[in-house]
Amino acid sequence: MEFITEEDKSNLEAKLAELKANRPVLSKRIAEARALGDLKENAEYHAARDDQGLEEAEIRRLEERLKTAQVTSDIEIPEDMVFLGAVVRLKDMDDKTDDLYKLVGEASGKFDSDEIEVTASSPMGESLMKARVGETVKVDLPRGTKRFEIMEIL
Repeated sequence: MEFITEEDKSNLEAKLAELKANRPVLSKRIAEARALGDLKENAEYHAARDDQGLEEAEIRRLEERLKTAQVTSDIEIPEDMVFLGAVVRLKDMDDKTDDLYKLVGEASGKFDSDEIEVTASSPMGESLMKARVGETVKVDLPRGTKRFEIMEIL
């Protein structure tokens, strides 16, 4: 079972609605390309069919994800435990600097916020999940192992 935040759920539902709304557009593209004639050598037709297949696969993936995911606001989590949606202040044990990290189900792709997004399935996210304030977590990164102390949950 995958845990997602309420915000992640809203984003997934919006993406799903957008893809479903695009179905008629793709059908129209296919019909217009089909009307051009010979389907064997009709690149527009094949491209439209490929796009339709990709979007339908994404619709199925999103629907399955929404069906099986557990929204974190529906479960009780101790206040001192890091869980999905939490923003934590971590202190790097090597250089003693601290940064804010946000544990998310799916990265938003926004890099302008004050906190660094970490997905729950990443090495950092797996180390942080269910850790508590005051603990030191070890993260196996591609460049080696790093240790962070959990200073606080905001």
